[in-house]
Amino acid sequence: GSEIAFTSKQMGVPVDGRFRKFDAKVVFDPKKPEAANIAFSVDLASVSLGVAETEAEIAKPDWFDTKKFPQAQFQSSSVKATGGGKYEVTGRLTIKGTAQNLVVPVTLTQSGGNTTAAGSFVLKRLAFRIGDGDWKDTSMVADDVQVRFKLALTGVSAL
Repeated sequence: GSEIAFTSKQMGVPVDGRFRKFDAKVVFDPKKPEAANIAFSVDLASVSLGVAETEAEIAKPDWFDTKKFPQAQFQSSSVKATGGGKYEVTGRLTIKGTAQNLVVPVTLTQSGGNTTAAGSFVLKRLAFRIGDGDWKDTSMVADDVQVRFKLALTGVSAL
C-alpha cells in the first residue's frame, strides 16, 4: 500500500508519525519522465502519532493550524531520470501558506505489474512555520524532519 510517514526529534528522541489521508495524482511514463505530472495533497488533520494529546497539539495554530490550512500540497515542475529506476522530482511544497522548492529523489520498483515509487527527503519545519512561538527552540524539537513515502502506482509501463 501507499504511505507517507515522518520522523522528528523531540529532545533528541525520534518520534514517528504518519498521515492517514492523502491523495496523489501521478501521470508518469518511464520512457518520457520529462512529461510527468505529480501532485499530492495531504490532509494534515489525519496525522497519526500514537498519542492523542500530541495529535491535538499539532492541529493548533503554532503547528499545522489545520483549521486555517487543512492541507499540505506538492506540485512537480520537472522529473528527470538519473538511471537504474531512479528519478529526481523537482517541485513546490506548500504548508501553512508557505511554498518552498524541493528536489526529491524517487526510486521506482516493479514486480508483477505493480509499480512502487519510494523516497525520502528532509524538511525544515521552521521554513514552513511548523512549531512557531515557544516551539521555535530546536533543542526541544529539531528543525529537520525526515519524510518518507511509498506509493503504489497503477498503469505505469515497464521500466
